[in-house]
Amino acid sequence: MGIRVLIVDDEEPTRLRLRQMLAAHQDIEVIGEAGSGVEAIQMNADLHPDVILLDIQMPGSSGIDVAACLPQPRPHVIFCTAFDQYAVEAFELYAVDYLLKPVVRARLAQALDRVRTLGAPVAREAALDQALRRQRSAARFLVRSGTNYLVIGEARVLYFGTEGSLTRLVADNGQYWMDPTLNDLEQRLDPARFFRISRAALINLNAVTEVVPVTGGSGEVVLRNGQRLDVSRRRFRDLLQSLAGMAHP
Repeated sequence: MGIRVLIVDDEEPTRLRLRQMLAAHQDIEVIGEAGSGVEAIQMNADLHPDVILLDIQMPGSSGIDVAACLPQPRPHVIFCTAFDQYAVEAFELYAVDYLLKPVVRARLAQALDRVRTLGAPVAREAALDQALRRQRSAARFLVRSGTNYLVIGEARVLYFGTEGSLTRLVADNGQYWMDPTLNDLEQRLDPARFFRISRAALINLNAVTEVVPVTGGSGEVVLRNGQRLDVSRRRFRDLLQSLAGMAHP
């Protein structure tokens, strides 16, 4: 069975060179090219590639941002970049490989061999989720804004909500739509900083200003914008413990 590849780079000559080198591999099918992180996210959703050859420094959103925000099932990522300072962060995202430009045929072939010999996708998903949860730096989220995408830093996030099959990120300055589900986000984010208060909401613990008990064992949280959200009865006590842990590390 062939390996379907999406090439992502903001420089057309680089995309052409990668396409030419991939043509030497009979089991590789290039299914598309994207010139930005915005296009990459959309084409990944539309085409479901097996592998993304992903540049890191691009206009709008970086390849690191794109890789961190890919919804499940995630394609395998091979980073291609002229800069080596992103290597540690790339492998924290469980990239298959990290190729320095100009990419040479031998290194590309080696990366493709790694793709061919990878373990079960479920195992890689679990490993990636664990790696993302171990990250100590502030999280970043790729969201839709009209026809464009924006990167929203963790400090601006109040909570994530769900409406049908859509996920809404509510920030200090507005709300945005994004691809990962609440279940995806809950698995990937640090539980010391984010908490699932109900089936419909996942909050940034740093955005909580007040917790209000309600008769029957449930409660409400008040966020720094004044918004109140319901906390389910079975999650209320755990929420208090999480907030107490933040106050006394």
